[in-house]
Amino acid sequence: MHALWMVLGAFLFATMGVCVKYASAHFSPAEMVFYRSAIGVLLLAALARRQGVGLATRYPGMHAWRSIVGVAALGAWFYAIGKLPLATAMTLNYMSSVWIGVFVLAGTLLHWRPDARHGRPPLHGPLMLTILVGFAGVVLMLRPSFAAEQSFAAIVGLLSGMMAALAYMQVAALGRLGEPETRVVFYFALGGTLAGGAVMAATGAHNLATPAALWLLPIGLLATLGQLCMTHAYSTASSARNTLMVASLQYSGIVFASLYGLLLFQSERIGAWGWVGMALIVLSGLAATLLRARAAKPA
Repeated sequence: MHALWMVLGAFLFATMGVCVKYASAHFSPAEMVFYRSAIGVLLLAALARRQGVGLATRYPGMHAWRSIVGVAALGAWFYAIGKLPLATAMTLNYMSSVWIGVFVLAGTLLHWRPDARHGRPPLHGPLMLTILVGFAGVVLMLRPSFAAEQSFAAIVGLLSGMMAALAYMQVAALGRLGEPETRVVFYFALGGTLAGGAVMAATGAHNLATPAALWLLPIGLLATLGQLCMTHAYSTASSARNTLMVASLQYSGIVFASLYGLLLFQSERIGAWGWVGMALIVLSGLAATLLRARAAKPA
């Protein structure tokens, strides 16, 4: 069942991307972050109460950092969805696995010391090759974007994946300290509500008395439900093999986004090289996940 929960979560996030795509014609990324997060705060507060999970934390600084990078990633992703083909924006955000590989490799190189048995850092070669393949996929996928004056949106989308990687690493750190997932996600939603509200207060907000505002409600509902599905998928994966399978199935979101793009946004045609680039990014993300899992195994 853990695999089905992940596929369902990926489907919900792809469907949320469709709603963001339509809403972006009428609302700014900050507004969408605010409404998505405010709905999440209400749902997660109710869930925490039902689960008996307290919202008080001993690690406010860590939650603050997770919220800062997570909300920045969310705002950047929403901006990219509004400017790029849906499948392209989704794929750039899913570069987070490759970015984590970059951070892991950098940390390994900074702290590694050679000994008599090892002439180079563990996984140095394979992980570096995986990272290069991932960025080669980005270059291939974004060739049409750079040619069509969408370069800024492409860079923002790429940065959304990098910041999402930082957020995931902080979530993992909070998990090792025993912080419940519901509490972690609640503070992320709270951070999004505060940040989005602050930007709206400074720049203004659009009128909600329009039919377009109806897109904001499913953005919050789908995002929260998708997050809970993915969390449940990881929590019920009882072995390393199942965890790897669950992590791999998150890329089904790119498939769903591609289908939505073909069915709903006929103008978002992706060329052959774009599909090749997307495939390389998915393969590199899977390889980076597998390499990290092998490195985490006790010797």
